[in-house]
Amino acid sequence: MTSPASTPGQGPSIGRASFALASGTVVSRVLGFVKAAVLAATLGVVGSASGDAFAVANQLPNTVYAIVAGGVLSAVLVPQIVRAALHADGGRGYINKLLTIAMVLLGLATAVTILVAPWLVQLYGPDFTSDQLALATVFAYWCLPQIFFYGLYTLLGEVLNAKSMFGPFTWAPVLNNIVAIAGLVIFIVLFGAGSGNRPVTDWSSSMISILAGSATLGVAAQAFVLLYFWRRIGISYRPDFRWRGVGLGATGKIAGWAFGMLLLTTLAGVVESRVASAASGEAASIFALQTAWLVFMLPHSVFTVSIATAYFTRMSEHVTRGDDQALKSDVSASIRGISAIIVFATAGLIVVAYPFSSLFAQDYVGTQALGNVIIAFLIGLPAFCVLFVLQRTFYALGDTRTPFFFTLFQVVLFSVGAFLCLFLPVQLLAIGIALTMSISGTLQTLLAAILLRRRLRHIDGFRIVRSLTRFVVAAIPAMIIGFILVWLLGGLRNGGFAVTGVLGAGLSMILVGVAMTACYVGMLHLMRVSELHDALGPLKRRFGRVGP
Repeated sequence: MTSPASTPGQGPSIGRASFALASGTVVSRVLGFVKAAVLAATLGVVGSASGDAFAVANQLPNTVYAIVAGGVLSAVLVPQIVRAALHADGGRGYINKLLTIAMVLLGLATAVTILVAPWLVQLYGPDFTSDQLALATVFAYWCLPQIFFYGLYTLLGEVLNAKSMFGPFTWAPVLNNIVAIAGLVIFIVLFGAGSGNRPVTDWSSSMISILAGSATLGVAAQAFVLLYFWRRIGISYRPDFRWRGVGLGATGKIAGWAFGMLLLTTLAGVVESRVASAASGEAASIFALQTAWLVFMLPHSVFTVSIATAYFTRMSEHVTRGDDQALKSDVSASIRGISAIIVFATAGLIVVAYPFSSLFAQDYVGTQALGNVIIAFLIGLPAFCVLFVLQRTFYALGDTRTPFFFTLFQVVLFSVGAFLCLFLPVQLLAIGIALTMSISGTLQTLLAAILLRRRLRHIDGFRIVRSLTRFVVAAIPAMIIGFILVWLLGGLRNGGFAVTGVLGAGLSMILVGVAMTACYVGMLHLMRVSELHDALGPLKRRFGRVGP
């Protein structure tokens, strides 16, 4: 029997849903950083040819999956399931048909991609040596089955989200990280940590299978664990090849533009990897960019995705009812609440970029190189998070055509800028790519806001801009205090306490974080800014109910 929480419109509140999403994401991200640190100790981040080879191979499944289905499912699945829930069967027929179609497509895409793996690796690493290409290709054969499992995870998880069961989707990656970390530990026990010094010619088949195989096994576990929660909400999957009758044609039309948008973002990814490969083995390159992006995505995943995903289901319900005023109110509230947190997170991560980087780098030169890439990415974080809300507002409206065009705008800007980065010294190449991403993404967000305002007539723009300005003003003194502390703790010099060892970096980041948080919250209180309290209030109330 389906629980009441599975009924659209009657699920948990935004605060409770955001808490379920955020708590799982925090645990997952912490384990993700542990995995990244262990992987960095095994392969090296800056100047590691083996690390760049694995980075390309392990990124390919994400890229191909995104082209085939990833964002298409996110763009159309939740709104369509909310609408399908109005059917007599509660949407079960639609879900079975959609899952059957998706599994067939994902299986075919996975098989085809494995066949063309050598060409894909060469596409992303044109400046790799022949030995590096060979290693990356073997890694890819082990990693590419992840395409199918990523798709299955997204399908199962988005159905749970649409049924207002938010927690499993963000807790499942915890299992993925545990399995992957276990594989890395086994690798180190058997073969030792390479610290970036293991040549690409020294990899045996056993080493490759344990490293890449455990990565794929983790993704598979992440997907299959969600089947348990399907049963919890009363859904059972039965293959259904009768693909007519529940609006799949309309879904296909919506998905077409989303598919085109994903091709554009994939093109940008190809450009980034090809340009960055020019620095592989010498300076910060593909693996460094991926590691920096992991840090960049931390606040976005924990706060933006957690809050916005809960709003997204409700936005879709507003659109279904034709309640434009409620939709606009949610857009404004979500942007302001998210920005209150993200502006501070951006400031904090910029300040501790070097101590954070020291957890992954082998020396201070690598710490500086990776830290500078992180800072360049972080400049665009607030705009990136606002774009996430704007984009999903269009999705809730059933409009994937407009996001296609403002994504095209960003991809063109980024591609031109990235190719211009080839004229930079090799040590600055990755920094230039990250900065180009930040600038093009910020301009994309401005364009998206203008287009959404035209669509809805107004989106509470003055209030949003006023709030953002206050957040930035409050963050400035916090950054000054943070930089002074990092300098005093030796975070800006070789051998300093803040950049030497896990203990030094960890304690320094905690101390700086506490001081900056106190200053930021105090400034917001003095300016009587309510958005931070509004965003964190539901989570604090939820935490307050935990315990004896």
